[in-house]
Amino acid sequence: MACLVAFLDGSEARAQSAAQAGASRTDALRVFLDCQSCDESYLRTEVTFVNYVRDRVGADVHVLVTTEGTGGGGTMYTFKFIGQERFAGADQTLTYSAPQAATSDERRRGYTAIFKLGLVRYAAETPLASRLKLSFEAPAGHATAVHDPWNFWVFRLGASGDFEGQESQQDRGASATFSANRTTEQWKVNFNASAKYDSERFELEEGETFTAVTRDTRVGFLAVKALSPHWSAGGTVALQASTFQNYDLRTRVAPGIEYNFFPYSESTRRLLTMFYSVGFQTADYTEETIFGKTSERLVEHMLEVSLALRQPWGSASGGVEGQHYLNRKSKYRINAFGELDVRLFKGFSLDIFMSASRRRDQLSLRRGEATTEEILVRQRELATGYEYEVGFGFSYSFGSVFNNIVNPRFRNVGGF
Repeated sequence: MACLVAFLDGSEARAQSAAQAGASRTDALRVFLDCQSCDESYLRTEVTFVNYVRDRVGADVHVLVTTEGTGGGGTMYTFKFIGQERFAGADQTLTYSAPQAATSDERRRGYTAIFKLGLVRYAAETPLASRLKLSFEAPAGHATAVHDPWNFWVFRLGASGDFEGQESQQDRGASATFSANRTTEQWKVNFNASAKYDSERFELEEGETFTAVTRDTRVGFLAVKALSPHWSAGGTVALQASTFQNYDLRTRVAPGIEYNFFPYSESTRRLLTMFYSVGFQTADYTEETIFGKTSERLVEHMLEVSLALRQPWGSASGGVEGQHYLNRKSKYRINAFGELDVRLFKGFSLDIFMSASRRRDQLSLRRGEATTEEILVRQRELATGYEYEVGFGFSYSFGSVFNNIVNPRFRNVGGF
């Protein structure tokens, strides 16, 4: 397929002085760029035919950018151009897919080209339209079907290690990961495995030493089939061995089904899902538990309802999940979580995060009291009836609405 690209001639702009290139242009399009994963300095440097404003209020176009991982391990950038003021109702959506192997420079060049292309329809209705030019890149030969020798499979392998210490303390650790993923329109298949090892050694009084060793190994497999634009079905298999959680070996097999109230095609901007699964677990414990068990078999079911939104006013996500053991009816867990990042008015943003859990599912707790050393270095899980986390913050900016200028001087020099 041929490629047609429209852009504003940048030869003059790049020849201007830095002050002229960065200054606000009275007749230029006012753009509010709303992208958490873009190199905004690069975009402002490369796309100089618009005025960038720091708030969506008063902008001609609000450019909302969302990202989502692709089956090949890359990233898909979705650019939603939302017309405002005189362009109200003139919306459009463009996408750019960056492959897994793309460098950061290749990624930003790719999404910058899409950013330029989307702005053209609006810039064409400004006094700068006479300086717009078209460039046509002819395709090389005839388009042919792509042959994928890997059949959409993507593999990753990684390892890391660290050593640190001082006169009275030494710490060393190592980890390894492996994953294999295949994603198509109809199937999603994920396999992952990880292993972690950490050893801490402390010199105590009178020549005594204390050594804490933790190990954690996990293997997981997930397969999901798309049944319709709203329904999916699949299942998961998992294995775990953990010194912290007192598991020699833990296994879980759980089929499940999910319903999305919105079409999955809109997942970059909104998701409202209900998920239900029934599973079977086995547990072989390293030490006897507080319930007098060294091993047991469990049947559980889980229900989760979650919402995720990314809209012009900000983003919001949250949900409630519950898990219950059918053959240990008094054992369950309920968790609620939520995050809100919203612009309440011009220049003012509020960010709130919270999670809270009611726990009655700690079946693997070791019998006996934990020592002071084990508590301090988190070598074993402790009993608790609840968990919570709350975070909040706000930001307020005021002053000039324009932010076209990029100045990278002394960028790594700070205070103390």
